[in-house]
Amino acid sequence: MEKIIIFLGLTVVSLFAGASFLLLNKSKKPSGLVRGLVKVNLFLFVPVFAFGLITLVPQISQAASGASGGTGQGLGYLAAGLSTGLAALGAGVAVSNVGSSAIGAISEDPELLGKSMIYLGLAEGIAIYGLIISIMILGAL
Repeated sequence: MEKIIIFLGLTVVSLFAGASFLLLNKSKKPSGLVRGLVKVNLFLFVPVFAFGLITLVPQISQAASGASGGTGQGLGYLAAGLSTGLAALGAGVAVSNVGSSAIGAISEDPELLGKSMIYLGLAEGIAIYGLIISIMILGAL
């Protein structure tokens, strides 16, 4: 189990190192070796991550359940955390896209401020929905 986590960590670090090299490289065409390393890292990360999830989730849920609960309670905690985290991630992406578009629209026509704030509030509501779902999951445990 520790080897899988170490391998995933090394894959992520090398992926970020290769990607940052590609971004910071001043030449227009990156070397074939760096591009190949980034591709290999991407193709290695996904299966190892999936295998790690398949093998580690039952152990994590069993450890989280403790002596009183079963596997269902541990998976409930995992589901609550995932619903909040993924909703916050989606809200961040939505707010970044809507916010940049709203700034562009407001710079052209200041009367669009009210409409753009409504859209921005709707995008932020995604995180609140995820939090509500996680509270409902935790209430059912």
